[in-house]
Amino acid sequence: MKLNIKKSEFDLAKTFTCGQCFRWNELENGSFAGIVRKRRLVLTRFGDEITIDGIDDGEFPEWEDYFDLKTDYSAYIRRFSADKTLRAACESSAGIRILRQEPFETLLSFIISQNNNIPRITGIIERFCENFGEKTDGGYAFPTAEALRGITPEDLAPLRAGFRAKYLADAIDKVNSGEVDLSGLCGLSTEEARERLKLIKGVGDKVADCVLLFAYRKTDAFPKDVWVKRVLAEFYPEGLPECVKGAEGVAQQFLFDYVRNRGGLTAETV
Repeated sequence: MKLNIKKSEFDLAKTFTCGQCFRWNELENGSFAGIVRKRRLVLTRFGDEITIDGIDDGEFPEWEDYFDLKTDYSAYIRRFSADKTLRAACESSAGIRILRQEPFETLLSFIISQNNNIPRITGIIERFCENFGEKTDGGYAFPTAEALRGITPEDLAPLRAGFRAKYLADAIDKVNSGEVDLSGLCGLSTEEARERLKLIKGVGDKVADCVLLFAYRKTDAFPKDVWVKRVLAEFYPEGLPECVKGAEGVAQQFLFDYVRNRGGLTAETV
């Protein structure tokens, strides 16, 4: 199917490489391919038109939600532009959209991401899917919690995930036992949902906030990695500006992409 949407409203590269997801890959022709919900999708841009291969027109509402196409990001940019640092970040990183990913996959992916780099994260996740996921057209689906029931850290040795294996096993066990009810997090406040996720070994504020932002679209969740902490220390030592209240996570995406791709911010750049 085809969508008419400007690059400034949906930039494929910025959306898929901004650190929120790990199963989308750029192809030689500039398209992006990913396996989502047992489907292999390929998105290609031609001017102001994006072609999505892998879904039928009648399925579009489901995928419209996944790509967050109903949200007006220009409204966020207008709000954030009241702050000079965010204005520069928005100008540089326009086109980022926050995907609505499957909660279990997002949880395990960000447990894997701890103290890790993107190529290694991607490799561990791919091995995870190949060893435990269902074969599908074009690759392997992310395994379900039920399919992993009873798994041990030793069973996860093929992933070469190091210390993260015991955290993955604990997450799988707590999700399957119902101790951490992922379906029930939607109705909780961000603070309450964060504390529930932190019942899992190895899940702290940063991983929990990534899950809440990228799977549940709780936009007040604000994941802090090394890049974001650097921005906060230099530009917001007294806290974030009022213009981001309730949308801190969206602002985080613009700031993260900007500072990471520029290699750091200085007062002169804004």
